[in-house]
Amino acid sequence: MTANSRRSFLVNSAALAATPLLADSVFAQAPGRKLGVAVCGLGSLATNQIAPALTKTRNCRLAGIVTGTPEKAEKWQKQYGIPAKSTYTYDTMHQMAKNKDIDIVYVVTPNALHLPHVQAAAAAGKHVFCEKPLEINTERAQGILDACKKAGVMLGVGYRLQFEANNQECVRLAKEKVLGDVKIIDANFGFAMGDPTQWRLKRDLAGGGALMDVGIYCLQTTRMLTGEDPMWISATEVKTDTVKFREVDETISWTMKFPSGVISNCVSTYAANGLAGFRAATTRGWFGLDPAYFYNGNRGRRSDGTEINIPVADQFATELEDFADCVLTKRQTKASGEMGLSDVKYLMAVYDSIKKGRPVTL
Repeated sequence: MTANSRRSFLVNSAALAATPLLADSVFAQAPGRKLGVAVCGLGSLATNQIAPALTKTRNCRLAGIVTGTPEKAEKWQKQYGIPAKSTYTYDTMHQMAKNKDIDIVYVVTPNALHLPHVQAAAAAGKHVFCEKPLEINTERAQGILDACKKAGVMLGVGYRLQFEANNQECVRLAKEKVLGDVKIIDANFGFAMGDPTQWRLKRDLAGGGALMDVGIYCLQTTRMLTGEDPMWISATEVKTDTVKFREVDETISWTMKFPSGVISNCVSTYAANGLAGFRAATTRGWFGLDPAYFYNGNRGRRSDGTEINIPVADQFATELEDFADCVLTKRQTKASGEMGLSDVKYLMAVYDSIKKGRPVTL
């Protein structure tokens, strides 16, 4: 699946680390000004989702770009009116320290490049919003938290479903026990991967395959619905195309146990379409979303016949507005660096279970 077809799948298939902020923040001195956001990495997600979202946000705006491709820089400059002084390469990010128009850097580069790009942004005194997964292992993810803490800047992670209304309605159903106690969660996400040359199939850039890319959504679902962290993980891997997926995982199925007794069964795959939702079985029925993980059109149903279909604004605009509000009010985002770090920990535990051929206790 090419980058474009992957985006189309997500779009159309459905029809802080607790750290102090910089005391002399430019925004704190000018509360009427929109926060300036520099997008680091101008790939498909940045081009088709993030940049358009920043034209809709009430409290932040696209103010700069970071790219290693001059042609992309020129195109974005013309399309969004970005000045040359706010255009950087990955090697010149340190110069952002002198640019008062930029308050936040949104890191949207391949997973294994998050650490150096976050370090550069934080060292320049900019708050950081980073795409998920936070990094490719726990050591590198911890390095991101450390860099932001050292610089005294806020860190947020791009967990858009933490703010998506239909997913959050399901969290409410679970928390308030509207249909009884949640007992079993089935969550699955995947698609048929095409282009064999893309970075998501290269271990040194992606850190893994479908699990890192889309399995993290299933993990997030289980953690949101239970309000707990898994204590036991058992996983198995299936690989039917050993050429395309010689470096990364194709399909993984894993089970998790939670302290309250909830069991979750999850599947992530690059081998098949039609998996994009979850169902929670409860003591008095069930509820779920299908699709649950798309950029738009997420919807579902409850066992009592009630539909879950709440109109949702641009998900990327919503999460960016929340992070900008966090910077404004010095409030920690719920999509924090700690959450990103713990998710990486649990993803690594899935891989560890596969490697050891047995369950892993956390």
